[in-house]
Amino acid sequence: MNATKQMKKILILNGPNLNLLGKREPGVYGSQSFDDYFETLKSIFPDVELHYFQSNHEGALIDKIHEVGFSFDGIVINAGGYTHTSVALADALSSVTTPAVEVHISNIHARESFRHHSYLTSRCKGIIAGLGLRGYELAVRYF
Repeated sequence: MNATKQMKKILILNGPNLNLLGKREPGVYGSQSFDDYFETLKSIFPDVELHYFQSNHEGALIDKIHEVGFSFDGIVINAGGYTHTSVALADALSSVTTPAVEVHISNIHARESFRHHSYLTSRCKGIIAGLGLRGYELAVRYF
């Protein structure tokens, strides 16, 4: 009997302004683009089917959560500024069965006070903040 182990499918979902990684505030976010880092992640996890989606538009992020939220094994979400403002993204995470881990490149608790609250945290299995891009790797490892 030949049992084939199915690859885990994990979505990395990045929100607004994260398309500018590598250019935007390198002192806070580093100098590597996410596209380059995604290639690194794929090499670290050859047995995981990694998918990546980034949008500056809240509705597109919600649509993507709905699209994968009943078939993927995990969502790694960095909602950027929407973390602190979007009840709709929180509701989308609550509406699906796929578990999520919240990731932030910077330590949001060491920044401006408005960044200390996340609407997503209570909808996620956990949160990783302040470890740079490595936070994504740790979130994938969780799944």
